[in-house]
Amino acid sequence: MSKVLIISDSHGLTKELEVIRERHLNEVDLMIHCGDSQLMPEHKSMTGYLTVMGNCDFGGYPLETTTEMAGRKFFITHGHKFSVKMSLMNLAYKAEEVDADIVCFGHSHVLGAEVIDGRLYLNPGSIRMPRERLEKTYVILELLEDTVNMTVYDLSGREICSLAREFVLKK
Repeated sequence: MSKVLIISDSHGLTKELEVIRERHLNEVDLMIHCGDSQLMPEHKSMTGYLTVMGNCDFGGYPLETTTEMAGRKFFITHGHKFSVKMSLMNLAYKAEEVDADIVCFGHSHVLGAEVIDGRLYLNPGSIRMPRERLEKTYVILELLEDTVNMTVYDLSGREICSLAREFVLKK
């Protein structure tokens, strides 16, 4: 079993990224930032996060990346190059192209998770300026053999139990 923390759209926050990292450091195997940190890659607040470039970022981040954890392939992007505010269609084409199991993105600041064609599409919301809800959110995925469990946290580290979900992905 592995756990992955996913966060996005922190827009200049520093202390909060460090607090979240320290809070979960010993329980997660990977920490992903889906862009719009507005911090340089070498900033101490970004230490430990696998990060991609958002539309408000600068510096040496990649536009997208892939990684594997517990036999699941992750595709990570901010989402602005795929027009995720309009539709997930372009992102779905890319996810299929790279054969991703889990697609992590941000940009819209809207927390959401859904399985489409056996792939999990996950937007952890924003810890700075959430849209469509009051809570500033990030997510931890627990990768089990047959399922992926999602736990949603607010900025203070409180688990939002009503948003927990279990997903079954393609084999």
